[in-house]
Amino acid sequence: MRTGVVVKAAGGFYYVRSETGGTCACVLRGRLRRQGRPVLVGDAVEYTATGAQSGVIETVLPRRSKLVRPPVANVDRAVLVFAVREPHPDPALIDRLLIQAGAAGVSPMLCLNKADLGTEKTAGLISIYRAAGYPVLVTSAKTGAGLDALQEILRAGVSVFAGPSGTGKSSLLNALEPGLALKTQAVSAKIGRGRHTTRHAELLPLTGGGLVVDTPGFSSLVLPPLERAELASFFPEFLADVPDCRFAGCLHAKEPGCAVKRAVKGGKISRLRYESYLKFLDEITEQEKRKYD
Repeated sequence: MRTGVVVKAAGGFYYVRSETGGTCACVLRGRLRRQGRPVLVGDAVEYTATGAQSGVIETVLPRRSKLVRPPVANVDRAVLVFAVREPHPDPALIDRLLIQAGAAGVSPMLCLNKADLGTEKTAGLISIYRAAGYPVLVTSAKTGAGLDALQEILRAGVSVFAGPSGTGKSSLLNALEPGLALKTQAVSAKIGRGRHTTRHAELLPLTGGGLVVDTPGFSSLVLPPLERAELASFFPEFLADVPDCRFAGCLHAKEPGCAVKRAVKGGKISRLRYESYLKFLDEITEQEKRKYD
């Protein structure tokens, strides 16, 4: 029995990278197919070789993390790529993706690409997320700005690149690793966003160390299943003030004596982030109502 990591899944085959660095095209053992448990890119597996470059996956080992969209397992870091312009960054979508990553047990960081187009209009946004406690990196795949810092971050563990189409995820990876030659496409002037250029998730080794997953872009994301009381824990800038709320279990919405609302009013917490919180709280409340109707 050999062990390896699924680096690509396509056409019914799972391409497994062994501990020695070779890649083997595998199929699933029948009992795994019957169990109906999907095998994801990033899964650690045990497999039996049936040829020099072929094999059968026998066991999927326990996962330490799992993303739903993009469907990737055992990710250490989510690099959320947005553009400073073309398309303009959507704070509500940034906040959704931050929650999605956090709920999956993956450490998120924000990468604002296309810095060559000018960062003046996004300087405030950068400050907001840094103040909230998130790592923020400003890059340009065109000029190379910020790429050394990004490469250093990616050097350890498995990172997933995610975010809207047209923000330059594939361009960044091509700049970091020119041999990948990933397909890229310009943002459509008509629809104001990019078209998908990546058709499947694939785990890619970097020469400088680390593994990355290039994934299809997306423009919307449903919140993961959460209780209302859990939501504030995904807004790290709230945590210092939560203990000072008058009521235990405060939802930081309509309750009197809320320390989080005081922090927003005093400028300690970004109003933009707080408005995202209230919007998500309403969504979760509606989900709970539908569940019990």
